[in-house]
Amino acid sequence: MFHFLHTFHPDPVLFAFHGITVYWYGFFIVTGIVLALVTAVKLASYYGINKDTIIDLSFWMILAGIAGARLYHIFLEIPYYLQYPEQIIKLWQGGLAIHGALIAGLAVLYIFSRKKGLNFWLLASILAPAAAIAQTVGRWGNYFNQELFGKPTSLPWGIPIDVMHRPAEFISFSHFHPAFLYESLGNLFIFFILLGIHVYLFKKKRIRTYYYFSLTLLYLILYSLLRFGTEFIRIDDTPVWFGIRFPQLLSGIIVITGIILLIVPNIKKAGK
Repeated sequence: MFHFLHTFHPDPVLFAFHGITVYWYGFFIVTGIVLALVTAVKLASYYGINKDTIIDLSFWMILAGIAGARLYHIFLEIPYYLQYPEQIIKLWQGGLAIHGALIAGLAVLYIFSRKKGLNFWLLASILAPAAAIAQTVGRWGNYFNQELFGKPTSLPWGIPIDVMHRPAEFISFSHFHPAFLYESLGNLFIFFILLGIHVYLFKKKRIRTYYYFSLTLLYLILYSLLRFGTEFIRIDDTPVWFGIRFPQLLSGIIVITGIILLIVPNIKKAGK
């Protein structure tokens, strides 16, 4: 696999037929969504939530997630899109930011759960591993677009990046860290952790809102830790606040907030 990554030059086009072009980016995004839906439907069935409810919820969350992810990405690179506004609609060229998808998705989930009279935290905990598996697969679309890579490296799993995709300051380097792969593998690890906890809770019949709340926070903490780490090697353009890349700053805030929200209830219980 190392040899393949080190020598293969990906093409963003999956196939073109009679004027119709299908991109790898779109293929992996759709595949990730399908796997996420299958995961959510299966988990929901254990908790007595029917398939139609999850499919209905997923429809609105997918629309909101894509819109939120795109708007957030545009915010991060606003100078570029002000200069080239026609690029805003070109989703097939990449440019979906997970933090935007999470914010929009949680907003839709809150409205949906209130309207249907369902437990928000239960639904959120079901969707957490679904989101992780979607991210695991979706990151491979970044690979074929040559858009999510890290600093130059001579490691055997370094990936070649064509000159047109290299930042000007790294134009003389040929191989870079596969940041997309680090995130993909990290998300796969998170997926199995969350899935395992769900199975454990269900078998032990620990049906309490606090557990679902904690499981949702665990996803946010684990992903944010992963993103915080990969931001050290990522070299894509992004706003810098207080000398820190904005996605890294936001990830750090989520980690700290999540840990506090997990610890405080237990401290209160211990003090009783």
